[in-house]
Amino acid sequence: MQIEKYKIDEHNDSLLGGHQRAFDYLSGEIKNVPEILQQLAAFQVGIPSWALGTGGTRFGRFPGGGEPRNLEEKISDVGLLHQLNQSSGSISLHIPWDVPDNPAHIKAVAAQHGLRFDAMNSNTFQDQPGQQHSYKFGSLQHVSKDVRKQAIEHNIEVIQHGVALGSDALSIWLSDGSCFPGQLNFRHAFENTLEGLQEIYAALPDNWKVFVEYKAAEPNFYSTTVGDWGQSLLYANKLGPKAYSLVDLGHHLPNANIEQIVSLLLMEGKLGGFHFNDSKFGDDDLTVGSIKPYQLFLIFNELVEGMDARGMNHNTDLAWMIDASHNVKDPLEDLLQSVEAIMISYAQALLVDRKKLYVAQQNNDVVTAQEILQQAFRTDVRALVAAARMQTGGALNPLALYRSEKVRDQLIRERGLRTMATGL
Repeated sequence: MQIEKYKIDEHNDSLLGGHQRAFDYLSGEIKNVPEILQQLAAFQVGIPSWALGTGGTRFGRFPGGGEPRNLEEKISDVGLLHQLNQSSGSISLHIPWDVPDNPAHIKAVAAQHGLRFDAMNSNTFQDQPGQQHSYKFGSLQHVSKDVRKQAIEHNIEVIQHGVALGSDALSIWLSDGSCFPGQLNFRHAFENTLEGLQEIYAALPDNWKVFVEYKAAEPNFYSTTVGDWGQSLLYANKLGPKAYSLVDLGHHLPNANIEQIVSLLLMEGKLGGFHFNDSKFGDDDLTVGSIKPYQLFLIFNELVEGMDARGMNHNTDLAWMIDASHNVKDPLEDLLQSVEAIMISYAQALLVDRKKLYVAQQNNDVVTAQEILQQAFRTDVRALVAAARMQTGGALNPLALYRSEKVRDQLIRERGLRTMATGL
């Protein structure tokens, strides 16, 4: 579904007075407001197709009703998000959850909503109906060459789907690993995985990238074959210039310094992109910025500094995607909150006085360096984000408009109360 434009205009008119006062105040305090607004308006975050339905845990799943029943409806939901916030201009598909049986039709549906297809995601962490070989003991790492071949062929099939849709990247997350000591030969697992990745890499079109995602634990809790950024970087370096590391914010051990990881991967030219979420204990897949907003800001601070140092385009040179899924929220409301948190952290990072910060660092002035960062973090930039959104046709308060229009109720009427989207 779509919201009538006049309703967005009416919504914006009703909030314009308060918004303008907040924006005018910020404009008097911040330099380069037009440039910041331009950067915010251009910044787009990919929405995962698997997050459009209620997520689950190993204990259960509680669908909320009105979930998308097919890929067309998933694209429609992302189109609605993009209409509201003007920052959700792409959708990332997971195969085989969302196989595009008619790519030309699916591509046309996406174009109608102003969307493009972000990185394609393969799935070798589940056994699918009719699958010949099981991934119970791994996929690309498996001791059986037949299992490895099946996993390689699946990834190549995902690339082919992506080519048909106009995507230009493949994201690979492997659940491969071991649960108990002695179960796995670590070196052989690495070598098997590398050999498989090399075959997949050879199938990439010239303009494509492959992102090697890493995860410290789960579902294997003794070892994972791509367990941290060092292993991911090792694979990416061995594969070649089209291979990069992908950082999922939930895929780290407690208290890992993710901002330092980001800085070094950028320095090496091997940071491919992000899966944004938040966590308290592990890979919790919670709403972005809901638990550790300061960490999110610090990560964006390193991203902006590192991209500017390399002359990179903030919007297009890295892949920005959300990877969140849980049981208790309306998925569309959750995604609106997540995109808003990303935009706020990005805006705050754009405020950092980099020249003053560099001088403080060179003088070992720790107090001033901290003050510079915290001044940016404590600045309420919501009016800046809202102004950029309104300039491009979005709503001043997307979540409020979503609720006032009772979108979820309308989706339930259209799709039913007991629909369940594909995914976890």
